[in-house]
Amino acid sequence: MDKITLGTRKVSIEFPGVKALSDVDFEVSTGMIHAVMGANGAGKSTLMKVIAGSNPGYTGEVLYNGQPVEVRTPMAAKKLGIQIVYQEVDTALMPNLTVAENVMFNDVVMNMKGKLFVNYSKLRREAQEALKQLKIDIDVRQICGKLSLAQKQMVLIARAIQNSCNFLILDEPTAPLSDTETEELFRVVRHLRETQNIAIIFITHRIQEVLRICDSYTVMRNGEVVDTTPITKETTSTEIVEKMLGRSFEENFPKEVCEIGEKAFVIENLTEREGRVKDINMYVRKGEIVGLAGLVGGGKTELCKTIFGAYKKASGKITLNGKELKISTPADAVKNRIALVPEERRKEGVLVAETVTFNLAAACLSRFCNMSFVNTKATAKNAEKYVKELGIKTPSIRQKVAFLSGGNQQKVVVGKWLAADCDVYIFDEPTKGVDVGAKQEIFRLINDIAKAGNCVIYATCENSELLSITDRMYVMFDGKIMAELETAKTNEAEIMHYSTGSTDAYAAG
Repeated sequence: MDKITLGTRKVSIEFPGVKALSDVDFEVSTGMIHAVMGANGAGKSTLMKVIAGSNPGYTGEVLYNGQPVEVRTPMAAKKLGIQIVYQEVDTALMPNLTVAENVMFNDVVMNMKGKLFVNYSKLRREAQEALKQLKIDIDVRQICGKLSLAQKQMVLIARAIQNSCNFLILDEPTAPLSDTETEELFRVVRHLRETQNIAIIFITHRIQEVLRICDSYTVMRNGEVVDTTPITKETTSTEIVEKMLGRSFEENFPKEVCEIGEKAFVIENLTEREGRVKDINMYVRKGEIVGLAGLVGGGKTELCKTIFGAYKKASGKITLNGKELKISTPADAVKNRIALVPEERRKEGVLVAETVTFNLAAACLSRFCNMSFVNTKATAKNAEKYVKELGIKTPSIRQKVAFLSGGNQQKVVVGKWLAADCDVYIFDEPTKGVDVGAKQEIFRLINDIAKAGNCVIYATCENSELLSITDRMYVMFDGKIMAELETAKTNEAEIMHYSTGSTDAYAAG
């Protein structure tokens, strides 16, 4: 098959107060799997959005087979066979439409001219065929809003590949997927490369995945391309990370020693109304970081939301410092000094259309109000304090959060709750979609929260993170706790043993 190339020549783009890309030269060919890597804010997503037609305000040239092309709209990119699947799946899906309508959305929009009716039988058949390529069993008549995060991701990938596609851009594609789903995605990616000569461009922070599946990688830093090189047997994660950060890197994230006090936060026989969480018994001591382990869909997020009042409990008791808490809504949780940093930060954690100042005051806005007026000087002082303490990279405290990198958005979410001065902090996948440098900073923040004598619950699918930062952990499967493990005395194999639902005692083999 003939190769087609896609690239850029001296592409630059600026946002308010930020030079996002600076004279970027980039190229990828069909028939290859190529990673684009870099710290948060390095410019990788911005570059891919230029190629996909979502950043029309660039200077320089986009090249298709060496020839300049105008790619100023997503439609123009799609006509060239350039498809992109974004990380924030909920912003790309129509939640009230069916799976079939979402999978075939591009086809319906681009081919409806002059037509009065949609052939729904054909629509469902073609959507089913696209999902079949991914070996995903989802009812195409189901409403998309009711799908899990992993299923939504697969619907978007199915949408991309069912169109004419030469270049498929995947933005953090494995972040919401379980190990099994990730393996299936990799199989599909290899199949697309080998049988359809498609180029797959991965934007990712998961370096081990890059080493496993990619043929080559590009590293970006501060809006510029640092290096583009093939991946060989000699390529190591350390050298990639050091290119990303521009400095040497300590791979481990050792937990700082915290003085652990008495039991403070206790959950007894907690069951969620829809059965997503069942008979949970756990506790957290002051100064302790307790992990929630398990695979995607194991119940970690559901437990976090039930504790926080976002999901209704059917039975059970929650106590803090010996006092039983009545939590029916998130507002009740906040009043009882409980904070939740959610998995979907753009959807649930921050108000992306608001400023850094507003977001950092949002969890305790009453503190800055006089009658019905907000004391803007007080909120600005609060914002300046946490921007400095947390190292939030922003050109101004008046910057809208939408323009910050993923890692800095996450710091804003954490800062919002630090300003609220809580006793219990719940983190649900706090490092999802952030680079290794930002991950270290988030770990330091969480360590500091624990050192201050607070209770911390840390939920993640990343077992290496649990082994690095927690004191104890509870392993979940199907909404239930399968085991309680002491971090210093466990390993990834034991965590996986209970994550898959085993009720037998783990025996090291």
